[in-house]
Amino acid sequence: MCDRAVILAGGFGTRLRPYTVMLPKPLMPVGEFPIVEIVVRQLARQGFRRITMAVNHLAELIRAFFGDGRRWGVEIDYSFESKPLSTIAPLKLIADLPPQFLLMNGDVLTDLNFRNFFDRHTAGRLFTISAATRRDIVDYGVLEIDGGNRLRDFAEKPVHQYLVSMGVYAMNRSLLDEVPAGVKYGFDDLMRAMLNHNCPVHVEPFDGYWLDIGRPDDYQRALDEFERNRGTFLPDEPDEPDE
Repeated sequence: MCDRAVILAGGFGTRLRPYTVMLPKPLMPVGEFPIVEIVVRQLARQGFRRITMAVNHLAELIRAFFGDGRRWGVEIDYSFESKPLSTIAPLKLIADLPPQFLLMNGDVLTDLNFRNFFDRHTAGRLFTISAATRRDIVDYGVLEIDGGNRLRDFAEKPVHQYLVSMGVYAMNRSLLDEVPAGVKYGFDDLMRAMLNHNCPVHVEPFDGYWLDIGRPDDYQRALDEFERNRGTFLPDEPDEPDE
């Protein structure tokens, strides 16, 4: 059973400014925990014993908080970017990645079972994306017109439904062979490259809870919903980990 996870914790959190000027987004508090501590607790509970944090912005604060990870019963190490490299290129800096590993953002609040998701990936897949359904309601009457500016159709406050990436992935290390070193290369670049080369990418729709705290309104929502549903995210766990 593979026990390795990589947490992407190097972003600048620009959408959450001014909060993230002094505090990296993964350390933004949700309840009494930084959001990324919730992730670490979940990973530890599900059998991931080694976690690498890819860090950049205010990295020293993240390292000072987590140290070597023993407080959570895991081994935590760090991969430092000297410049922003997006989401996939930082993995080139980690020399000892196993053939398969879990990869995820450090600002995700979800009740996804990471272990089950990862175990399904290891059955011969290259890349697996956990995806959530999103619904957007247009707050207007939407007009569709023809070439002569005559009304062809009309929809009152239509609803658009689509799948979005949750920022939780499982990945085969071989994909990094074609990733350029030292330059920005993100999830979007890798997906386009895999599609262009007809490489299979598996998508697993997830109908549980998921929230990215990257926007102020979503962050406030996370604060409210974590308190109401704490046991969903951290079942059977004490308020403070054992020393």
